[in-house]
Amino acid sequence: MLEQSDPAPGFSLPSSDGTTFALSAMQGRKLVLYFYPRDNTAGCSKQAIGFSEARAAFADAGAEIYGISKDDMASHERFIAKKDLAIPLLSDANSDVCERYGVWKEKKMYGKTFMGIERSTFLIDEAGTIARIWRRVKVAGHVEEVLEAVRAL
Repeated sequence: MLEQSDPAPGFSLPSSDGTTFALSAMQGRKLVLYFYPRDNTAGCSKQAIGFSEARAAFADAGAEIYGISKDDMASHERFIAKKDLAIPLLSDANSDVCERYGVWKEKKMYGKTFMGIERSTFLIDEAGTIARIWRRVKVAGHVEEVLEAVRAL
C-alpha cells in the first residue's frame, strides 16, 4: 500500500484530451490524481464538476488535475460533454494503475461483493513524491480540502 512520501508509481494512460498522459512528463509540476468509480454517476459527477470549477484555482497554485477510472475513452467523452467538464480524464481500462495505487478494492453493496475503485485522491509534488493521500473520499468538501493542501505544498 502506498504511503505519503513514497515515489508515485509511473504510468502512461490514454487521456480524454487526445494525448497519452505519462506521469514522467509531469516532473517539476504538482499533480492531483483522483480515482473515481464510474462516469456519469451522482457522486462521481459532483466530484468531477467540483474539480472542473476549481481548475483555475488549482492552476494558480501550480497544480494540474486528472481523473482516472476504468471507463473507456468513449464513456469519458460522453461524461465530459454531458457535465461540461474542464479536466482531462484518463482511462485505466485494465485497472493496472488502479492496482499500483492501491485503489482497486473488494467492495460490498446490497449484499453483493465485487471489485471496484475506492474513491481516492493523490497529491504528487514536483519531485514525483506522494505528498498527500485521501482514501475513501467523501465528495462534500473534498475539492476544497485538496486545494488547501496544494496551496500548502
